[in-house]
Parts: sequence; structure tokens; C-alpha cells
Amino acid sequence: MKILAIQGSDLRRVNIKTDTTIILAAEAQKRGYKIYYFEPENLSFLNGKVIASCKHIKIHNKKKKFYSLIKTINFNLEKSKVILIRNDPPFDNRYLYTTFLLNHISKKVKIINDPSAIRNVSEKLFSINFMRYMPPTLISENLSEIRSFFKKHKAVIAKPINGFSGNNVILLKTFNINKIRELLKIHNHLFFQKFLPGVSKGDKRVFIVKGKIVGAISRVPRKGSILSNMSKGAKAKLTKLTKKEINTGKAIGKMLVKNNIYFAGVDFVQEKLIGDINVTSPTGLAAYKDLSGINLAKLFWNNI
Repeated sequence: MKILAIQGSDLRRVNIKTDTTIILAAEAQKRGYKIYYFEPENLSFLNGKVIASCKHIKIHNKKKKFYSLIKTINFNLEKSKVILIRNDPPFDNRYLYTTFLLNHISKKVKIINDPSAIRNVSEKLFSINFMRYMPPTLISENLSEIRSFFKKHKAVIAKPINGFSGNNVILLKTFNINKIRELLKIHNHLFFQKFLPGVSKGDKRVFIVKGKIVGAISRVPRKGSILSNMSKGAKAKLTKLTKKEINTGKAIGKMLVKNNIYFAGVDFVQEKLIGDINVTSPTGLAAYKDLSGINLAKLFWNNI
């Protein structure tokens, strides 16, 4: 019996139109996997075993009721064929603890992405390995350094290190010390980057599987916004990558493979890597399928 166990977010909040996890699960189901779904709080370690209270579900093609519950079961995850870590960020303590628990069985079960790799590859901090492909960037709490950065680059994007889905990402056109102090008090180190106005025409989300670029979409912010996240109203469209973007993607893919990351999403604006290398729960496959007719979930499982 082939079991795919998925550590995911609350199924009641899933947007089936945009959700990548369900596309991956549906393709696995076609290949004979039974789908066992659990949330981080359902994970336990008991008498040397990593267990989870799982929902055995069946995926349907219906948009409104996309799954049915067959039964709930306490399951020894070591008996899984594959485990997907797909719960949404932020990468908080709960997320961190689950990687340690799952790491206990990572030599016995294929886990994607590898829990140790998720811990080591911080979605924003990992990008410091690729500064030659990025716009001017500062990661700091030092007000003097931040002031100098603003003086040089004028318009600056500020975002928290553990941010996700465009949350708390702001554009500052002047050095607003009160606002920056407020952000530092909440988030500690902040990620500052020279603003790239080309984002108004869309960023590019590049999908990387097993180190290879397998597809890309552009996400165009809604009018008046700088956020290219579809959860913030951005619209997806097909796009082609430039030679420069392809070369950058290949370099990133090569290092991701070395760091045991199987599936990632990388974001570009104006041919520049903007610091987000998504490894916790990369999204966008649903939009790519809708736009291109190509289901990258098939490639995902072929390469497993």
C-alpha cells in the first residue's frame, strides 16, 4: 500500500483555484497513492515513533467539494512511501519543531522538501549566496547602516526575514526612522532592497524541480500595489525567461540540489533575484496549469 502523507495547512482554508498541494496530491492519487493529510499540531513523537493524527482523504475534481474524508487514523509516518511538507509559512517555532520530528525518520522515508534542508535554507537569507544576481541589498538592525542605504538608493523595499505572501512588505521613499524602529522592534533584522519599479509590470515566479527550471509565470500586481503575490490580488500570466534569468536559475538550482532541496520557487524582477527562494511551500503550479495546460505535478512525481 502506497501512502502519501502530507503535512499541510487547514483544508477548510484551501483555495482550490490556486493551491499547489492539492494538485500534487491529485496526481499522486492517480498513481495509486492513498492520501493521508495532517496539520503540524497533529504530529507527535511517542515511544520512538513519529506519528500523526491523519485524515485519509480522497481528492475530487469538483471545485467546491474537492475532497472527501474516508476516515481519521493515527498513523506511524515511517510507513509512508513519501511525505510532503506543505504547510504555509511563517517558519515559526511550530514549523521548526516539525522539521526536527520528521528528521527522525528522514533516512527511512522520502520527505520533500527534506526537513534538515528546510531548516538550513532560510527563504530570504539563503539568497545572500547569490548577491551577484540581486539588486543592492541590506540585512540589518543597525539604524546608521539603514540610513546610509536609504541615502544611496532613495526608494527602498523593507520586509521581514520570516515574512510570506507579501505580508508586511512596504515601500519606503524616505528614511522614516519611526516606522523603521517600529518594524525592527517587531521583526528584528529586516531585509532592505533597492526598489525595482519594473515590478509594476510583474515579477517572474520560476519553478525548480530537482535543480532544473521546469516552468515560469509572471504575476502582475493589481493597480496601485507593489505586491506580486496572487494572495494580494496579482494576476498571473505566462512568461518567457531571458537568457540572464535562465543562467541565474541554473546557478540557484545547482546549489539547491547540493543542499537537498527538491522543489523550489524563485522570484525575479527586472532580471534580478529579489531574495525569495521559496522552499517551505512553493506555490504557483495551479496557475501555470491553467495558463499553459501543462501539469507540472506529473514532472514532480516522475522525478521522485
